[in-house]
Order: sequence, then C-alpha cells, then structure tokens
Amino acid sequence: MRFCLTPALSLTGLLAGLAACGAEGSAPDAAVRPVYSGVETLLLEGDLVDFRVAVSGGADGEKDVVAYATCAAAQYALIRGYGFARHVRTNVSETGGVWRADAVYTISPALPRGLRTIDAEVTVADCADQGIPTV
Repeated sequence: MRFCLTPALSLTGLLAGLAACGAEGSAPDAAVRPVYSGVETLLLEGDLVDFRVAVSGGADGEKDVVAYATCAAAQYALIRGYGFARHVRTNVSETGGVWRADAVYTISPALPRGLRTIDAEVTVADCADQGIPTV
C-alpha cells in the first residue's frame, strides 16, 4: 500500500493532493506479480500425479500457489495425451514469504467423475491468459 502526504488546509486541498499523489507512479490497484519457482512432478501410481510448486510475491500467495498447481496439472495431462484431470487434494504452507503447494490430481482421457474436474485445454489457455506458467 502506498501513502502520500501532502499539506492540505481544506477538504478540497486534501482531495486535490491525494489525486496528485495517485497520478504519480503506478496505479494503487496495480497487481503485484507472483514469482513462480518451478514444478516438481511425481507419478505416484497409474493416473495419480503429485505436483509440488512454489510461489513468492503476489497479492494472494495461497491463491497463487493453488492456481499454479492447477495449471501444472492441466499441462501435464495434455503432455501425457489426456484431456482431463481431477483434483484429489492440496496441502499449502508458507515459510518466509514462499508459498508451497503439494497437490495430487488424477489424469484421464475422459471427463472423470467428481466435482473438482479440470478440462485441460481450457485450463491451460486460461493459465496463459493469466500469465501463470505450466510444466
């Protein structure tokens, strides 16, 4: 968050000073970009895959690291010739400003049963639009 102190004797002066402050530099609502630190992929058994990812910076570390794991799972499914994945579980932790996720997904050629399914092609395209790297 950015603060700008300006001398102001009236409400009008204060508002004008704040407006001038906002004009300098980046917009106050400019997104802070996370730093993605790579993906470790472990094939557990058959179609069960574990993705370990790390993210630092960003506006919402937990959300960023979970999205990164989802993008990695979607790309991995495509690489293996599958079109879908299903989320099994994700463990998230944070240490020293680095968010880590240990996420397990199943991958499959057909839409799997369950509520937390991922269409790999759609998800990878969405990840690219958001600037989130994949495997």
